[in-house]
Amino acid sequence: MRRADRLFQIIQILRRSSRPITAQDIAQELEVSARTVYRDIADLIGQRVPVRGEAGFGYILDDSFDMPPLMLTPEEIEAAVLGAQWVAGRGDPALAAAARDLIAKITSVVPEKLRPFIAHPATGVPSWSDTPPDGIDLARTRVWIREGRKIALSYRDEKGPVSQRVVWPVILGYFETARMLAAWCEMRQDFRHFRTDRIVSAQFLDEAHGQRPGELKQRWKRQMEQQRQMEQQRKP
Repeated sequence: MRRADRLFQIIQILRRSSRPITAQDIAQELEVSARTVYRDIADLIGQRVPVRGEAGFGYILDDSFDMPPLMLTPEEIEAAVLGAQWVAGRGDPALAAAARDLIAKITSVVPEKLRPFIAHPATGVPSWSDTPPDGIDLARTRVWIREGRKIALSYRDEKGPVSQRVVWPVILGYFETARMLAAWCEMRQDFRHFRTDRIVSAQFLDEAHGQRPGELKQRWKRQMEQQRQMEQQRKP
């Protein structure tokens, strides 16, 4: 790896972490010695990159640091294209259109020599056209998730009966053959998962549920983790 590429990768490693990263951890990822990392960190600091920390403790990158946009490696381009291809094939119409626009924007701004990685990627996803239609506007649902508002659902379960629910939407999940809304259900007083193709109708309420979206999501994650642990314990 060229030294310039290694310096860039060190910035990327620091950028994606919310905790101090030791030189040993960086060296292991880049497959170089810790001494090389120490020298590179010193060079970055000398170039006024705001890296803070010290040997033995770890390094962090100041939030104020920014690099020119879309300085992407071939692997980063292929990762972005692969993800966008998946969303374009399996996302709802709004996200699918956004994914196609993303690919077009990346193509328009990356250097010419990198465009073959977009036009002819070495990775791909199978086409899929059998996702059942959604009974709820997913683009609007994402807005309600961000704004912390309630949604009233008419929902048909797998056996057929329809129930009325008021939910606090948490997150939308996109799977191979279906999409799922995770939400706090006022009727059940617990988190529940609703297949979007089984939603008969949805009313987007102006009423806020009073929880910060991030905190509500963390509660849901903790419950999912507890359930996974319990399932693991039940296994022989």
